[in-house]
Amino acid sequence: MFTFLLVVQAIVAALLVTVILMQKSEGGGLGVGGSPAGFMSARGAADFLTRSTSILATVFVLLSIAMAVIAAVRHAPTDIDTSLVRQAPTSQGAPATGTVDPLAGAADSVGNGAAANGAVPLAN
Repeated sequence: MFTFLLVVQAIVAALLVTVILMQKSEGGGLGVGGSPAGFMSARGAADFLTRSTSILATVFVLLSIAMAVIAAVRHAPTDIDTSLVRQAPTSQGAPATGTVDPLAGAADSVGNGAAANGAVPLAN
């Protein structure tokens, strides 16, 4: 549904740009000559293009709002995933004094000398 509305939105946007560019501007624009009376006369074309612009702009805005609502509903979280939550240790007494730091020996195992690839040595 969202993809269909996105394609319709692109078509409406292209039509809107085309209709706007076809309108007569203050400098003359793309006005096409013809008989003074009738549907596509200068006055009739101006009314048709103005009405088309307002209709296409309204459809564009409504489609934008509808797509925003669909996107918000589609990506709304339904529940919280607790599969990656770690459980806290359940020791009842005081914390252990001999806790192990997993990175304690990292600096010693890498060494403090200059690396062969020109990297900066670790500081102590």
